[in-house]
Amino acid sequence: MYRILEILRRESGFLSGEGIGKQLDISRAAVWKGIKKLRQEGYEIEAVTNKGYRLVLHDTMYNDKEIAQGLETKKFGHPIFFYKITDTTNGCLRAAAVEGAPEGTIAVAEQMTAGRGRRGRHWEAPAGSGIWMSILLRPTIFPSEASVLTLLAGLAVCQALEEETGLSPQIKWPNDILLNGKKLVGILTEMDCEMQETHFVIVGIGINVNTAEFPEGVNDVATSLYLESGRTFSRKNILQRVLLNFENLYEAFISSHSGFAPFLSRYKEKCSTLNQEVRVIGKETFFAQAVDITPEGELVVIRKDNGKQEIVFSGEVSIRGGK
Repeated sequence: MYRILEILRRESGFLSGEGIGKQLDISRAAVWKGIKKLRQEGYEIEAVTNKGYRLVLHDTMYNDKEIAQGLETKKFGHPIFFYKITDTTNGCLRAAAVEGAPEGTIAVAEQMTAGRGRRGRHWEAPAGSGIWMSILLRPTIFPSEASVLTLLAGLAVCQALEEETGLSPQIKWPNDILLNGKKLVGILTEMDCEMQETHFVIVGIGINVNTAEFPEGVNDVATSLYLESGRTFSRKNILQRVLLNFENLYEAFISSHSGFAPFLSRYKEKCSTLNQEVRVIGKETFFAQAVDITPEGELVVIRKDNGKQEIVFSGEVSIRGGK
C-alpha cells in the first residue's frame, strides 16, 4: 500500500485506479484494498467517479513514512522504528542497539506509557501532541566525554525550535529546555560502556508540541509550543529539523576532536542558568551562583555558604525561585 501512497504523493491531481494498477502491475481491486488500508492509517484520499484518487496532504500525518519523506540527514533517521504506543523509546532503541542497529537509527512513538526524566521522574507523553523519540549514537569517545552529547542535543533542539516556530526557548543546564520559565523539552541520555570504551549512547528527546493542557501538579511547571503561542505546529517538520541540526553538531563534534569547546559560545548564549542563583542537588545540596560553563560543558558555581568556586559535572541544578 505504501507504493500506492508514493504514486499518489507524486501526482498533484487525480489518478485512476487503472493507472495506478498499471504502474504497479496489480489489479484495480488490489489498488482499492491498498487505498482502504491507507485511509485506515489516517490518510485522506479523495475518490471521484471517472477521475480516480487524489491524496489530500496534511502536515498532521505522523508516522515513519511521513517522517522519512523530505528528511535531509545522512544518518539520523535511517532507519526509523515507529510505535503507535510503547513504554519508552529509549528502551526500544536499546534493544535494537544490542542487536546491532546502525548509528543514526531512531525510535519514535505516538504515545509512551512510561516516559522518564531525570532521577526517574515520570514524563507525560500522551498521543497526538508531542515528539517522543530516541537517537542511537555509536561515537568513538571515552565514556567520560558522553555527557557532552546531552549538551549538543539540547543546543540542536533549541535551535530547531527557534527556526521552526520563531519562539525563543532557552536551555537550563544540562538537559532541559524552557520557554517562558516552564519546561518544554526533556532530554535523557543513557549509555552502554566499559571503563574506557563507549559501545553506544541513546539520546531520548521529549518535546511538548501541541499539548493543550497538563494534569494538575504538572501544569505549573510544564508548557507546550501551543500553550505559549496559541498555534499548532507540524511535529514532523520539527522532528526533521531537530535531526538535521543534531546530526550537523554531532558530526562537527566527532570530527573536531576538540570536545565541547567549539560549541561553548553558542551554548552560553542559549543557557538560562548562567548568572542565576541555583540549588545544586548531588552528594550534598547547596545554593550557589552559576557563573560560567567550562570547555568540557561543566557548570561553574560560587557557593553561597563559603564563597568558594566549585565545578558541577553531575547531579541536578534548579534555578532558585524557578524550575
